Amino acid sequence: MEITLADFISQLASYPALIVTTVLTLSVILVNGWTDAPNAIATCVSTRSMRPKSAIIMAAVCNFFGLVFMSLVNSKVAETIYNMVDFGGVASEALVGLCAALVAIVVWATAASFFGIPTSESHALIAGLSGAAIAMHNSFAGINGKEWIKVIYGLVFSTVLGFISGFIVVKIIEIICKNMNRVKTNAFFKKAQIFGGASMAFMHGAQDGQKFMGVFLLGMFLAKGQSEVKEVIIPIWLMLLCAITMGSGSAIGGEKIIKSVGMDMVKLESYQGFAADIVAAGCLLLSTLTGVPVSTTHTKTTAIMGVGAAKNRKRVNWTIVKDMILAWVFTFPGCGLVGYLMAKIFIMIF
Repeated sequence: MEITLADFISQLASYPALIVTTVLTLSVILVNGWTDAPNAIATCVSTRSMRPKSAIIMAAVCNFFGLVFMSLVNSKVAETIYNMVDFGGVASEALVGLCAALVAIVVWATAASFFGIPTSESHALIAGLSGAAIAMHNSFAGINGKEWIKVIYGLVFSTVLGFISGFIVVKIIEIICKNMNRVKTNAFFKKAQIFGGASMAFMHGAQDGQKFMGVFLLGMFLAKGQSEVKEVIIPIWLMLLCAITMGSGSAIGGEKIIKSVGMDMVKLESYQGFAADIVAAGCLLLSTLTGVPVSTTHTKTTAIMGVGAAKNRKRVNWTIVKDMILAWVFTFPGCGLVGYLMAKIFIMIF
């Protein structure tokens, strides 16, 4: 089933609930671009390969094209998110649950950004949806285990593969460049890092953008009273709307997160930053093509950890790493609980 832009605009006038859902969903996408996109360019900025403003503009543009291009090629991640939870057979009640989940995600992400913690928007999204679904059913009946297990695979995948690949790739680069002129290699990797940062931002749009398009579609059908739509086609206008919103969020910045990821956690040289970016972008590409919803934050930060550990384990600020891991660990129960409570509150109000 596909919804045209004309249909969507006419439905906004017919279904007031759709206006609320649209505003909330776009708010979540905006916050994602604001809080998650800085991870993509953190290494570019920290190694002084790019100035912060230029890097942010690049991230916004690449987020846009990444979301649109990869959605046209492969929309498996969006389909996974769309089918992950069931808020119940009554569409109006299900819509209340979805709105509660979206509010929970915005609250959680904004708080994390305020403290400069690069928490995972992807996991906040999944946790918020799951918490609200549990509240609507008063049980785990609303959780699609087949789709949810992909999240577990993605968590392990992004953490282990990101770290190991970062460690290996930077070692290979060091071996290749061992006898080369240091000045020339530094100049090369400063330019190469721009490509690496652009690739990372492109894949951030491709991976995270699809997650939120899945939520957008779910909200549109629920607002119309349709709770059993299984086969969906993602319209191009929705890709563009989500891409523009995410790009706008990226343009807002996120300097605290850039500092935490790119400067405080590990002091990187240009070639190390390039290795981290390429490794993270490659992991995201693989997971997007296979339909596994992974965290761009986890993938990038663990790649940076692997790169730093390859040089010297002591070069990694493990205190910062510990804080990040705690934030990741608490995202599922924390945001899930907020989603659950919001759903219960919304049920009483509406």
